[in-house]
Amino acid sequence: MHLNASGEFLMSGIWSLLLPGAWLGSVGALRGYSDRNLEFGSRRFGSILRSGLSIFGLAGIASFAGELFLPRWPVIVALASTIGLSLVLQYRTSRQLARGRYRGRNMRRVLVVGRDRQAETLRQHLENRPADGYLVVAVCRPGGEALPGAAASERMDEPDILAAVDLYSVDVVAIAADPDLSGELLRRLSWALEQRGVELIVSPGITEVSGSRISVRPVDGLLLLHVERPSVSAGPYLIKGTFDRVIGFLLLLGLSPLLLVIAVMVKLTSSGPVLFRQPRVGRNGEQFKMLKFRTMVLDPDRRLIDLAPVSDGSGVLFKLRDDPRVTRVGKSLRRYSLDDLPQLLNVLRGEMSLVGPRPALPTEVTHYTSNDARRLLVKPGLTGLWQVSGRYDLSWDESVLLDLRYVDNWSLQLDLLILLKTFRAVFSGTGAY
Repeated sequence: MHLNASGEFLMSGIWSLLLPGAWLGSVGALRGYSDRNLEFGSRRFGSILRSGLSIFGLAGIASFAGELFLPRWPVIVALASTIGLSLVLQYRTSRQLARGRYRGRNMRRVLVVGRDRQAETLRQHLENRPADGYLVVAVCRPGGEALPGAAASERMDEPDILAAVDLYSVDVVAIAADPDLSGELLRRLSWALEQRGVELIVSPGITEVSGSRISVRPVDGLLLLHVERPSVSAGPYLIKGTFDRVIGFLLLLGLSPLLLVIAVMVKLTSSGPVLFRQPRVGRNGEQFKMLKFRTMVLDPDRRLIDLAPVSDGSGVLFKLRDDPRVTRVGKSLRRYSLDDLPQLLNVLRGEMSLVGPRPALPTEVTHYTSNDARRLLVKPGLTGLWQVSGRYDLSWDESVLLDLRYVDNWSLQLDLLILLKTFRAVFSGTGAY
């Protein structure tokens, strides 16, 4: 249906009036305003993106089916602006909420219920991240008194839990994995807590598994947790490899002027080659030459024996905060991880990924346990969880744990999130030396 200029102006006005209501309704329908999604920022981000796509799709269907004229560019600009501003505001809200919780505000009082070891493990996990908003006020072993520690009784009894809930005025009851706290008892407890307005959460005792790999499957009234296998098959890696090469090429093209400037600075300020090639171990144990801008004097390995006793590492990985072998320009390059940029060539050659475990030295691999060797199931990365979680401030065990967590739970969405966090980690220079 063709419209004249006045008709187009009228349709634009109608669209402008409908968009705010449609946007609020779409986000609400996708649970973008629920308290649970507010706690998990990634869920709310997903709700916002899905809402934008839904409105865009509905507008296209309405325009085609009803032969309506909808101004394309105003619609695109309005939706893109709404989605962008909503994401920015959501990010700022999440950051403000997290900062307040680190100061002890907006916390939910939690009663942990379970036996000693399981309850203590759950308590530690809840308290390790104040940004999640859990404040453990008591640990209860039902059948005895609820105290900041655990009581002595072995008996699991519902009235004891409810008494502790009333005594400590808690907002959440967290049940540690326990065969005695399940079935009919857990069902009755959920009813009683519902009447008190108290939330119930149950820990299945599974650690280091992302929520995307877990689904609930009911079987004859019994809820079963289904844990998907890690994505190590060829299909997902084909998508990941294509993404790596495309984005790696664009980054290499866009950063080429900076790479040229750094190369000139390295060449003019110290003798030796511009690039440093070092053997590293890639996927399935295959070795390759990893490229970096040279940040040390020539023959750094010759002085390594003298420096080994003062290493800041754990014995497996050599680290030294004030390494005398690093050049003046090299210190600046290392602080902002600019020395790693030539690894984009390794990405294009298929030896590395943009995101993955830290590239391992052959000498490190000889110390690997069977669990550590899982790091070699995927390509090493230019960045990774270790990069955005403290870099060289991490201990060896912490670094391995983060790499294994990535291997077991990687996804394209996680890669994008790590890439975004990498920019903040690089600009802050935290943990780099």
